[in-house]
Amino acid sequence: MRAAFGAAVLAGAAALAVALSAGSLVAAAAKTWTVSPGGTIKANAGKTTLTDTTTGSVLNCTSSKMSGTLQPGGGLTGTGIGSITTAAYNCATPIGVIQLTARGLPWHLNLTSYDADTGVSHGTISHLQLALLLPGCTAAINGTSTAASNGMVRIAYTNATAKLKILPIGGTLHWYRVHGCGGLVGNGDPAQLSAAYATSPPQTITSP
Repeated sequence: MRAAFGAAVLAGAAALAVALSAGSLVAAAAKTWTVSPGGTIKANAGKTTLTDTTTGSVLNCTSSKMSGTLQPGGGLTGTGIGSITTAAYNCATPIGVIQLTARGLPWHLNLTSYDADTGVSHGTISHLQLALLLPGCTAAINGTSTAASNGMVRIAYTNATAKLKILPIGGTLHWYRVHGCGGLVGNGDPAQLSAAYATSPPQTITSP
């Protein structure tokens, strides 16, 4: 009987542990965000780079800008908390202006984690696609080779500086539909996008 009772206690403890674990997962999934002031936002960056990490080719754009909206208030879900409706790139080079054009707008701004010690939020911009055009060279920058806009980049937003950084690592961008380009970029090669945007008005984003 003691053995049976011990087994029952262990089984009950295991069930309780599973229940507590499940409860923790639900709590983690239910993370909420607070944004102030939210609303219409603009973001301007200086040097913006787009890289083929296989060939080492780097497109240096002198500036870029984005605009969109950010949900205001508290109790917000991090998924789709913002919408980027415009994105433009100034990519003048010694060989002429290279056209880098945003596709798949609006892009989706999502938040996933917050560090209260640093005031930094991390997340992603998803639904992203770019088109590259210059004489004798065209390419698409996307998550997959399909026509769907499904590229993703990692981002970090810092309350103290009001800077939104597109991080060069951790994204899903690749080069596709490459025509011409003299081997500077290749089909299927990983792509990295990097920029630091000053946001206006400055936003305070927190998660309890």
